[in-house]
Amino acid sequence: MKKHTMGIYVINKEDGQNGHYDDIGIFVEGEIVMDNTGSPAQACALMHYYEFIQKVLMGLDGEKLSPKVLGLKNKIE
Repeated sequence: MKKHTMGIYVINKEDGQNGHYDDIGIFVEGEIVMDNTGSPAQACALMHYYEFIQKVLMGLDGEKLSPKVLGLKNKIE
């Protein structure tokens, strides 16, 4: 997790069922900022929402936008 700035983590027991996760969450700069998001899809949506708020609305590190966030920014301009 420390190698990436922001991402999604999934924890599953070794003997766990496929599709059943013990924890899914979002981390930023090695720190967990949200856990138990419910599903990988929700975690992805929340991560892109967080990136949009941070980079577009707050203007933090706005030069480096992911393609999805850049597309959303272009739609609202």
